[in-house]
Amino acid sequence: MTRIGLISDTHGYLDPKVFDYFKDVDQIWHAGDVGNESLIEELGAFKPILGVYGNIDGHKVREIFPEDQKFDCEGVKVWMTHIGGKPPRYNPRVKPLIERWRPDLFICGHSHILAVLPDPKVPGVLYINPGAAGKHGFHKERTLIRFSLDAGKIKDLEVVKLGARAALK
Repeated sequence: MTRIGLISDTHGYLDPKVFDYFKDVDQIWHAGDVGNESLIEELGAFKPILGVYGNIDGHKVREIFPEDQKFDCEGVKVWMTHIGGKPPRYNPRVKPLIERWRPDLFICGHSHILAVLPDPKVPGVLYINPGAAGKHGFHKERTLIRFSLDAGKIKDLEVVKLGARAALK
């Protein structure tokens, strides 16, 4: 079993509470719009980190993280990218690839909108967007997600609310 801490859209801000919420995870996955490479270094010094770059990320973050991560973890086929859309209206780049590759778990960020839902048109695909954990954007609540992967199953999924974005000026 592998415990995952999923975060996105930090935009260079890392809430210190993230370390408490991710203390029991095995890996941290970042779904893009990291903001700067020092945030990757800080998370990576705490736990192993895997991520993708987002549209606001500069060349240094893009040297560390690719646009897409496609991998298997504990028998779960995972695809993570930053700009993915939302089922059934995926980003045009992503849609044909989801239908062809059929991941068990499709993760993206970008929208700052927390969502966990099965794809109604591509059976077997679970879509997760952890929302935004940073203080830039239009989201009202800062969020992240924890879950476990075990023997091909996604388990123990929980949303963590970090607090109101407006409280961080």
